[in-house]
Amino acid sequence: MSEPKTHSDELTRFLAEEGEKELVRISTAGSVDDGKSTLIGRLLHDTQNIYEDQLHALADESARGSASRQVDWALLTDGLKAEREQGITIDVAYRYFSSHRRKFILADTPGHEQYTRNMATGASTADLAIVLVDARKGLRRQSKRHAFIAALLGIPHMVVAVNKMDLVGYDEAVFERIRDEFSTFATRLGIPDLRFLPISALVGDNVVATSDRMPWYRGEPLLQIMESVFVAGDRNLVDLRLPVQYVNRPHQDFRGYCGQMVSGILRKGSKIEVLPSGKQAHVASITTYDGELDEAAPPMSITVTLDRELDIGRGDMLIHPHNRPTVNRHLEAMMVWMDEMPLDPETRYLVKQTTRTTTALISEVRYRVDVDNLTRQEAAPLQVNEIGRVVLLAQEDLYFDAYHKNRGTGSLILIHPLTHRTVAAGMIIDRQPSDQLPASMDVTRAPISRRPMRQGRVTRDEVARRLDQRPRTLWLTGLVSSGKSEIAYALERKLFERGKLATVLDGGKMRRGLSRELGFGSAGVAENLRRAAETARLFNEAGLIAICSFVSPVAKLREQVSEIVGPDQFSVVHVDATPAHCEARDETGLYRQAREGLVQNLAGWNSPYEAPDEPDVYLDMTQLSIDACVEKILEFLERTQAD
Repeated sequence: MSEPKTHSDELTRFLAEEGEKELVRISTAGSVDDGKSTLIGRLLHDTQNIYEDQLHALADESARGSASRQVDWALLTDGLKAEREQGITIDVAYRYFSSHRRKFILADTPGHEQYTRNMATGASTADLAIVLVDARKGLRRQSKRHAFIAALLGIPHMVVAVNKMDLVGYDEAVFERIRDEFSTFATRLGIPDLRFLPISALVGDNVVATSDRMPWYRGEPLLQIMESVFVAGDRNLVDLRLPVQYVNRPHQDFRGYCGQMVSGILRKGSKIEVLPSGKQAHVASITTYDGELDEAAPPMSITVTLDRELDIGRGDMLIHPHNRPTVNRHLEAMMVWMDEMPLDPETRYLVKQTTRTTTALISEVRYRVDVDNLTRQEAAPLQVNEIGRVVLLAQEDLYFDAYHKNRGTGSLILIHPLTHRTVAAGMIIDRQPSDQLPASMDVTRAPISRRPMRQGRVTRDEVARRLDQRPRTLWLTGLVSSGKSEIAYALERKLFERGKLATVLDGGKMRRGLSRELGFGSAGVAENLRRAAETARLFNEAGLIAICSFVSPVAKLREQVSEIVGPDQFSVVHVDATPAHCEARDETGLYRQAREGLVQNLAGWNSPYEAPDEPDVYLDMTQLSIDACVEKILEFLERTQAD
């Protein structure tokens, strides 16, 4: 005879069943008074997720100041005093409930335009977005705004719920008109799964069960859609991304790397690579609170041990070899500005992406988006609740994927360094690598110091007369190993022998000092050349001749260098050589590595080199020796000195 089950057994069974249910995150959106909070209250009631005492309290509060005995379901989620007084949603309210098949976290987000930032926050992790439209008022600008933000946030499933159908006599024509108008608008949003549903949240039509009042609708009610929408396929299980949150070292015999699985599958025995070091190892164990596992998947929080000790810390990332994210300091993102203080291009914001934190400048706002009609507006510093496309330059490399591919590694936030407020949330755009984009430098940005620059007591002309030389900048441009640096240093020696003062600036000097933290993407190259130009200008002001040797393959950059130095004292020397000639005299091994596919974007080989159209001095390295090149430059200096 079996023993009777106790309450403890039933509770244990209930908790086990709940734990096995799939979790779905849902966000509601729409214009003010479209009925979002009412819909959530109706869902909670009809799925029996409201306690009896809560229901009595809700009925009592609904009756206050109202002749109607109808329960106001919105009071379940409109928790703030200001919300109840104004009858609108301000903050994001989260409700947790379950049905027989799934568990849900449902975010009731604000409808008013001034709370766009709150809506973006509440919808950032959603699997399904429910956009409500008032059947009486039709599609309004806030409905479009929230649909756009939901699409921007990469929510793969969207239900457009046409609410308050009871107030339009359950007219099918009203529903079809709104459906057609929204469908036309949504063609530009690229939503993978878009559905339309007529409902009445107040009386419960098509919320939990199909309504007899709308026999012309043959689809599923809302709860059934929520229970059946396929969200497992939305997770990226291909690209392993495990950002390291913490190094667990309880004793000297254990070293574990803790973090939450962002994407991919990690198995015991798998070979992994560590960013940024590039070192590799095999997974020795995967541990969770419940014990060891053979494999882990998102969004599990795990501790990983490896078969060898590596120097790994917070902000590093474990990946599969040959499946790397983009590693770059330069990126573009769609940004939702959340702070009352507008974007400041002079502020170096903290950027947090996965577990990695560094600083970044917003070097450009490409455009702002009018979310009502999806048009692009003239670029300007973003204000609170505005959305725009920006270019960021981080102090250190970030490891990221495009947001549409991986929401975990494709998202970031900006934090103000003084107030420590979160000022913006960004979704990284899938775009060409910065190495392949035409680079540019910002030569118009206001100086950091607002004080006027002091003028020295010794003028440039006085220095020129004392040294008996005209200060100028000679900019030697050409392919790697074309002979630029040899010419530059030989020219420096010849000028010294003639009693002139000159100094050489080249990539080696800049990268070891002034530009040691810069990368080699287009943003890093542009900034390196800007610093070299500013340094050359200072040398010229001191009366020196600056001999600069840089590949500088982009014509636009050379023009900007000329603007910084001053066109009257800037001269371009084109050191022209074929790639074959350069490869034959290459001592760095770059051309060999480029031929093997190990080096990308080598100018003149696998990326463009824009030769100067009319250089001040042209040197054909297939015909001239180094000494002959130096003599040609000296002849040019003598002519211009006489001028």
